[in-house]
Amino acid sequence: MISFNLLIFVALCYVAMLFTVAFVAERHAARGRDNWLRSPLIYTLSLSIYCTGWTFYGAVGYAARSGLEYLTIYLGPTLVMIGWWWIVRKLVRIGRAQRITSIADLISSRFGKSTSLGVIVTVIAVVGTTPYIALQLQSVTQSFAVFAQGSGQAWVPEDLNAAAIWVAAGLVIFTILFGTRNLDVNERHHGVVMAIAVEAVVKLCALMAVGIFVVWGVAGGPSATLDLIDQSAISEWQPVGGRWFGLTFLSAAAFLCLPRMFQVLVVENADEKHLATASWAFPGYLMLMSLFVVPIAVVGLNLMPAGSNPDLFVLTLPLSQGQNGLAVLSFLGGFSSATSMVIVATIALATMVSNHIVVPLWLSSTARGATVSGDVRYVVLLARRMSIAGVLALGYGYFRLSGGGTALAAIGLISFAGVAQVLPVLLGGIFWRGATRAGAVAGLTTGFAVWGWTLFLPSFGDGGIMTQSIMAQGPLGIGWLRPQALFGVDGIDPLLHALVWSMLLNVVVFFTVSIFTFPTPIERLQGAQFVNVFAHSTSRRGFTQSAAGAEDLLIMAQRIIGSGQAQALFATAAQGQGKDGYLPDVTPEFLENLERELAGSVGAATAHAMVGQLTQGANVSVQDLIAVADEAAQILEYSNQLEAKSAEQDRTARALRDANEKLTALSIQKDAFLSQISHELRTPMTSIRSFSEILRDGEMGADDQARYAGIIHDEALRLTRLLDDLLDLSVLENGQVQLNTSTGNLHVLLNRAISAAGGDASDLRIHRRVANEHLTLSTDLDRLTQVFINLIANAQKYCDADVPELRIRVRQVDGAHVVDFTDNGSGIALENQALIFEKFSRLTDAGKAGGAGLGLAICREVMERLGGAISYLPGQGGAAFRVTLPVTVSR
Repeated sequence: MISFNLLIFVALCYVAMLFTVAFVAERHAARGRDNWLRSPLIYTLSLSIYCTGWTFYGAVGYAARSGLEYLTIYLGPTLVMIGWWWIVRKLVRIGRAQRITSIADLISSRFGKSTSLGVIVTVIAVVGTTPYIALQLQSVTQSFAVFAQGSGQAWVPEDLNAAAIWVAAGLVIFTILFGTRNLDVNERHHGVVMAIAVEAVVKLCALMAVGIFVVWGVAGGPSATLDLIDQSAISEWQPVGGRWFGLTFLSAAAFLCLPRMFQVLVVENADEKHLATASWAFPGYLMLMSLFVVPIAVVGLNLMPAGSNPDLFVLTLPLSQGQNGLAVLSFLGGFSSATSMVIVATIALATMVSNHIVVPLWLSSTARGATVSGDVRYVVLLARRMSIAGVLALGYGYFRLSGGGTALAAIGLISFAGVAQVLPVLLGGIFWRGATRAGAVAGLTTGFAVWGWTLFLPSFGDGGIMTQSIMAQGPLGIGWLRPQALFGVDGIDPLLHALVWSMLLNVVVFFTVSIFTFPTPIERLQGAQFVNVFAHSTSRRGFTQSAAGAEDLLIMAQRIIGSGQAQALFATAAQGQGKDGYLPDVTPEFLENLERELAGSVGAATAHAMVGQLTQGANVSVQDLIAVADEAAQILEYSNQLEAKSAEQDRTARALRDANEKLTALSIQKDAFLSQISHELRTPMTSIRSFSEILRDGEMGADDQARYAGIIHDEALRLTRLLDDLLDLSVLENGQVQLNTSTGNLHVLLNRAISAAGGDASDLRIHRRVANEHLTLSTDLDRLTQVFINLIANAQKYCDADVPELRIRVRQVDGAHVVDFTDNGSGIALENQALIFEKFSRLTDAGKAGGAGLGLAICREVMERLGGAISYLPGQGGAAFRVTLPVTVSR
């Protein structure tokens, strides 16, 4: 067994190595050689702070107690990175566009840069994360106790408490040294992130090494391990649907809302494209971290003495087999898991506390303004360093009050449920412009209060903050307020009970209050920026000219971001305006950029308040300016509506013009039609009358008499056909036609039509695919044949090719059978294609057509009555018509 003193030496060497890694990374970043620090690999490994002491130690204990339920803790983040990737991308884009420093800053900025809302989110984050920090202290101290016991030093609770204090103190020192070196949180903590990436590799290798040793070195290989799993109680575990879904949702929500996860996921993101790699690489990392959890749990339950703590099987199994080196590696993996979480969590929480609580209180207590009230930079740094110590002190306090004996997984789930209360407001803020500050405040406080009452306070155990009588009977004997049977609903798992009630009431109150309240102008402006971030990422807000002097703004900026950075910012702005020196004109664009720069150090709400202190001396207040901007936005929206209506009127006018032109053309054609009809009627009647008079006189031979009688007969037939066409069209249009339905073959109909149109004896070459024509039709076959005859006759009359050809093709289009008639002529001009089916349409002279021009109009009316259609097909190399057959078609 390795001595405890040697373990301490190894731990100190490991910490020194992390210091060196962080220091080297900071030096490289300061010299501008940070490309490798901004790689997607480093970003993905930094996300591993999700895997804390809970997942390293507690996952095995969770599996030993609750079977495969531990997988829900990995499924939630996996679903977020794969299925909710677009939400993460939107958060990253908002963080970059608004220079967001924390999740509290994002929510505060979204809802009108509300300081009070930032305070509420900060309090929820601190209280919700406190159990999680206690979990890390507990896991580290328990691992120390294992090695101390192996060295013959049985630790008592006082020893655990002392170890927890030393661990917390060491973490405070490391976090302060590398977590508060840069005031601007948007200047990434390269040293911390690099140290976390190294720790990610260490804990993964350590857990994989223990798992490989357990499977092949202890159990005897994968087959033997599977046999042990089948024989263990884990194989009999049955999932509970509600709890499984609830825990998966809880872990997904915590992945987005935990302050440390928001810090590395959004704030520390150097390039939005890194999400593409992280979306598959991080789930792969989680898969490897969970791969050997069940084998370690099963072998531990099988080999370790009864009553052994399954949370520590990762340590105790190697020690029981004499593998001291592997045990030390495992200890370092657990130590890495715990410390990386605490470091990033305290950085995030300290930023929130300083930006949303300390600095606003300091500003409100300072009467003379930000320019003369002391060094803001010093105040912010001091506040963050004190906040780091305070957050770790709270974690230690929870560790002491809870007794430090609770299962690690139980503590982690309490923390998850607490920070998950931020999720409704977070998602509502970035996707719903109607969400209001009042709704956010009401929803957050309601959800937080229910979580605290139903889960957080009872977690201190019997005799803790809540007495046994309150747990059993409710406060003052009010049974429906019992913490674990709220509103009289009991018999539910305490965690699921707290999660359902807190989230349900949170969402309902948030939505309801938002519906019945109206957002302020700045809320509406910020809502548009957040909800439409991909459209507004580079847009500017509507500041107006400020009365504040550039010198006053420079003094304030120097006290926040430092002299060098502030002077460079102002000099660059002045140079861009064509001025020398450090004092640019205080334009709306300059104020916009200045506030964003300050927001990176003290948060958006505080930066807005500090700039407001200097701009309030103008004739128009900031709120008035925002109101003007809002009115301008309303005017712009009204203008857009007018433009839309104008565009609609233009479209209507164009349609009316087109219709008028069509009517004009039809009117002209109607006149031509009437003239043509008059001519067509008079011509045969004149012939009949003239030749009848000649026959009446009787002064002619037999041959002349027969010839004149033939002329009279032909002209009478011509007149009859014309009258038949007019009568047929009139009957069709009035719907008085009587259809004679019968069954026939399409191939036979086409043969009949070609023969009737004289196609066999004409110069028109007809090409067909007979195999496709054998369709059985149930319709008025004579009427359909009439349509075919008309189309074939038109091709004979109008096809102007040297060698006229007509292709007749039968095919199926969109489930319907069609017959296409396509000639090889010049086709029909575009401007005439809309007129060819009108009864007054006439595209050529009557002499060439040899008729009254009613054919296509009759065809359209026939097909409509048959339940089919006829249309012109442009772009076919000639005139092309498509006849859609009635639906009663079969082969």
